[in-house]
Amino acid sequence: MRDHDRTSGQRLPSDVVESEIEIRILDQADEMVAVSTVFQQVWGAVTPLVDAHLLRAIAHSGGYVAGAYDGGHLVGASFGFLGRYQGDLALHSHVTGILPGVQHAGIGRAMKEHQRSWAAGHDVPWITWTFDPLVRRNAWFNIEVLGAQIADYLVNYYGTMNDSINGNDESDRLLVAWTSDGSTPTAATGTDTILVPTPDDIVKLRRTDPAEADAWRLRLREQLEPAMSRGVVTGFTREGDYVVTVAG
Repeated sequence: MRDHDRTSGQRLPSDVVESEIEIRILDQADEMVAVSTVFQQVWGAVTPLVDAHLLRAIAHSGGYVAGAYDGGHLVGASFGFLGRYQGDLALHSHVTGILPGVQHAGIGRAMKEHQRSWAAGHDVPWITWTFDPLVRRNAWFNIEVLGAQIADYLVNYYGTMNDSINGNDESDRLLVAWTSDGSTPTAATGTDTILVPTPDDIVKLRRTDPAEADAWRLRLREQLEPAMSRGVVTGFTREGDYVVTVAG
């Protein structure tokens, strides 16, 4: 069994987002069914994105499963498991999803801060996760809002995916690393910067022009991966460009 935050009634410091929003650790079988259903709704998947039995096992064995509630209704959820990053213990946040109607209510950031509090309380120095580098809002959130590091470019990480968000696209991902103690790694130094653009709305583009969406995937891979091999992602512009700082 886990430590103090196992109890659903005990809140971590960032549990309350607004007066009607509560984020709490989950551990009961019926809660896992609800989390699985929310994920299925968020991704528009035909089959569950993750099995409720697996979520129950992750929670019971020391992993992280949390839900965001609005007036008693589950509107978002997150789960992760323990792993390693640079030789240190890490919480790998595998899936975090928020129902479309509440995606702009600040819940996403609050859920990440809840993860950070949980990790810090369990002496876990890192939180890692992946995201699609073509999705601008996620890049902005991870890099500019959270200030997380971009650790690696992972080509076709999950293989071809088939849901309403990813379509049938190859699953290139960026690996994110975020410190649980709030510290900021030493800033990268360099004399040159490379700007790598992204599409306005890749999710919409996959529906309206799949061929162009595929072209964007290859274009970004061909530009961002080699740029990262030479330098470090240090920002993301409001115009939708990755900023990579490289040595001159």
